[in-house]
Amino acid sequence: MAYVHVIANQKGGVGKTTVTVNLAAVTTDVLSGGSRQSPVLVVSTDPQASSVWWADRVEGLPFDFTQYDGDPEQLARLRELDQYQHVFVDTPGSLEDEHILAAALAGADDVIVPMPPEPLAFDPTARTIAHVLVPRQLPYRVVINAWDPRDGEADLDQTRDYIEAQQWPVSKVVVRRYKVHTRAAADGRVVTQYPKNRTSMEAREDFFRLALELGYGGKAGR
Repeated sequence: MAYVHVIANQKGGVGKTTVTVNLAAVTTDVLSGGSRQSPVLVVSTDPQASSVWWADRVEGLPFDFTQYDGDPEQLARLRELDQYQHVFVDTPGSLEDEHILAAALAGADDVIVPMPPEPLAFDPTARTIAHVLVPRQLPYRVVINAWDPRDGEADLDQTRDYIEAQQWPVSKVVVRRYKVHTRAAADGRVVTQYPKNRTSMEAREDFFRLALELGYGGKAGR
C-alpha cells in the first residue's frame, strides 16, 4: 500500500507545488537505489496545472506523474497502488475548489501545510487547519516555507510565535528561499537535477532534511 501525503493550504502562492515536486524528487533520490521503477508518484489536482506545466518541461523526471481526472475515485484508490511507496498530492489554492481538496483529503495519510513567513498567510492557514483539517482528524504538520535569510529573522520569529500560539505541529526544518527553487520550473529541472555546486546543494538540503524529518526515507508502514 502507498502512503499518501497531501500538500494543502487554501491560500494561493504559499509554495505547495514547489514543496510537492521537490519533496517527491528527494524522496525518489533516497529510495530508488538506481531502479528504473519510481517508488514515488505525484498527483496534480490543481486546476491551474502548475505542476503539470513543470513536469512536462523536465527531461528525465525522476518520479511518476499524473493529473487528476475529476473522478474522486481516482484519489480514493491511491493507497492501493502497490508499485509506489509514497504518493504526493498537490492541491488547489482556492476556496472555490474545496470539493477537490476534500476528495484528496479523503484518502490522505497525512497533510503538509506550507506557510511562508508572511502575516498575510496567517489567517488563511488558520482557516484551512481549523475548518478543513481538524474536523477530519487528519495528522498534519505546518512547514515554514520560502524564508529568505537575507530578510533577517524578524518575520521568521513572528511566524514561529504565531504557530506556537496556535499550538500547531510544525516542522523543525525551515525551507529557505533560493533562486534554484523559483527558477526550477522554468529551467525544466527538479531540485535534485542541478549541478552540485554550493548553492544548489544548499537548495536541495532543506528538502532532504524535511523528507527525513517527516519519515519519507523508507517504506511506509502503518
